Amino acid sequence: MSLTQDITHDLTQAMKERTEPKLSTLRMLKAELQKLQADKGKSAEITDDDVYTVIKKLIKQRKDAAEQYKAGGAEDRAESELAEIKILEPYLPKQLSDEEIDALVSKAAKEINASSPKDMGKLMKAVMAKAKGLADGSRVKDKVSAFLN
Repeated sequence: MSLTQDITHDLTQAMKERTEPKLSTLRMLKAELQKLQADKGKSAEITDDDVYTVIKKLIKQRKDAAEQYKAGGAEDRAESELAEIKILEPYLPKQLSDEEIDALVSKAAKEINASSPKDMGKLMKAVMAKAKGLADGSRVKDKVSAFLN
């Protein structure tokens, strides 16, 4: 079963159970996926990587909105945004742990002979190629810069 089918199935379940936060969040996700489908064309298929990209974008939007709501004193709205993130995250692949990222960084550094901060770009490129979709870029950047310093 593809990820889009999982999302559609979960959306149907949320409709039957009338679980409101999950229902509205999955409807929003489904709408974004339909926009993507329209942009790609009817004959093009949406891959799981496309779905991951959409979900990451939505999570980033929710995090930004939650920060702005907190700064504005609207704690209840910030909590609502964070709740939506918790609904979206299970659809992403399991993220790498800090130890796994450290191992990738050290292995990639040996492969490309990276040893100084000026090798940051090359090392980031090598690590992100292996950790695509499995680790947030900012976490990898922190690990790479700590390794090179």
